[in-house]
Amino acid sequence: LSAAAGVWGGLVQAGGSLRLSCASSVPFDHYAIGWFRQAPGKAREGVACFSRSVSSTYYADSVKGRFTISSDNAKNTMYLQMNNLKPDDTAVYFCAATPDKVVGCSWYFAYGMDFWGKGTQVTVSS
Repeated sequence: LSAAAGVWGGLVQAGGSLRLSCASSVPFDHYAIGWFRQAPGKAREGVACFSRSVSSTYYADSVKGRFTISSDNAKNTMYLQMNNLKPDDTAVYFCAATPDKVVGCSWYFAYGMDFWGKGTQVTVSS
């Protein structure tokens, strides 16, 4: 399995929207997928996750109601739609995938995933 190939991000004003994309060379059918982020001086944190094995979509409390994770299996691409962005959302964002286990997204948030894409900077100006 090749790691998720790339992510496109950008600069946006507070209250704006941005969609991150992450393409893979293999289908996500048997993989849990997720997005993580790391702000300067802070630890990496899980943002959004989808685990098919437990039919679970999971979001960090800080992004609930604003971010949506999805995937297009025909294109082997995952997405993170980010709405109502805040300056606190400024970070480097990473897509990730891992062979799906029956552990749930909170486990992946705690222990990470096996395959990672290159990070992309998202900057939200106030």
